[in-house]
Amino acid sequence: MAKIYILQHHPVENLGTIADALEGAALAWQYVRVNEGQPVPANMKGAGGLIVMGGPMGVYQTDRYPWLRDEMRLIEDAMKSNLPVLGVCLGAQILAAALGAKVERNPNGKEIGWHPIHLSDSAKDDRLMRDLPATMTPFHWHGDIFELPAGAISLASSEKTPCQAFRHGDKTYGLQFHFEVTQDSVAAMADAFAKDLVRENIPADRMIAQAAEFLPSLEKISDTVFARWASPIQGMS
Repeated sequence: MAKIYILQHHPVENLGTIADALEGAALAWQYVRVNEGQPVPANMKGAGGLIVMGGPMGVYQTDRYPWLRDEMRLIEDAMKSNLPVLGVCLGAQILAAALGAKVERNPNGKEIGWHPIHLSDSAKDDRLMRDLPATMTPFHWHGDIFELPAGAISLASSEKTPCQAFRHGDKTYGLQFHFEVTQDSVAAMADAFAKDLVRENIPADRMIAQAAEFLPSLEKISDTVFARWASPIQGMS
């Protein structure tokens, strides 16, 4: 069975509901805990896909986090090998940078909490996004934005963030927002990154309570999206 590499940058930013989709597709995965000093794999040999999770660092902090360059090289290897790639939040920013796009601080400020996104017309026939609601409210926790990479298709936007999701080729996706969160992971992020909430004047208890409102519909959407992402990996040896 071809395993999936999961690059993790912070303990609270884990697979969440992505794990359910991978289990449903009978796929195995292996966390690479970069934040704990585990080395980024040199290549994708023997692997069936790559998922790059979120984290509090910035793509432009390569001097402080030299492994960012290693992750970009691994993404490039995965794409050259025509393997499915998924970047979430920081992971989407690393993916965009690997594709040559500019990543920078969002001049509109940080986007934290539950905010609506709007699918583009291109999402209507996209492999992951087709038949989804045109507007939905996922969870966000990011202060950076990225340009749409050359050759990529924009799939979603929000009030503060022009590019919330994109596809490059048929199997590579970047999602700035968090489809994968659970009630527990929202609470864990609120605790781990509490200073962000204070700076942005966002009440943690209200943000956590809102999960009960948005997660039921979001979980159905995330199950669909992540199962579709994983489908090309099924049957690989």
